[in-house]
Amino acid sequence: MIARKWHGIVPSEKAEIYHSYLLATGLRDYTATAGNRGVFLFKRANGDITHFDTLTFWNDVAAIKKFAGEDYEKARYYPEDKDYLLEFEELVTHYEVLEAEGIFRQ
Repeated sequence: MIARKWHGIVPSEKAEIYHSYLLATGLRDYTATAGNRGVFLFKRANGDITHFDTLTFWNDVAAIKKFAGEDYEKARYYPEDKDYLLEFEELVTHYEVLEAEGIFRQ
C-alpha cells in the first residue's frame, strides 16, 4: 500500500468554506477512484493561515495514476483552488505503508 500526502495553506477566514470545497472536489474524487483505500483530512489553524493536509492510501502506484495522472509525483489542483490557496506546492510525498492495523476498507 502507498500513502500520498498533500499540503495546502489558506487564509484562516476561508478555512471553513475551503473544507467544504475539499469535500466536494478532492476527497470525493479520491474515494471515487478505483484502488483508493482511504482518506484522512487534517486541519491546523496557525493565526491568519490554516494548513490542510490530506493523507490518502492506495493499493499501488497504478491506482494513484488513475487519480493524479502519469506524473503522479505532482500535486493535482482544481481550477477553483486559486480562489483559496496561498501557494501551490508542486509535489506531493509518497510513502510505502509498512504496517496498518484495522482502519482500511478492503
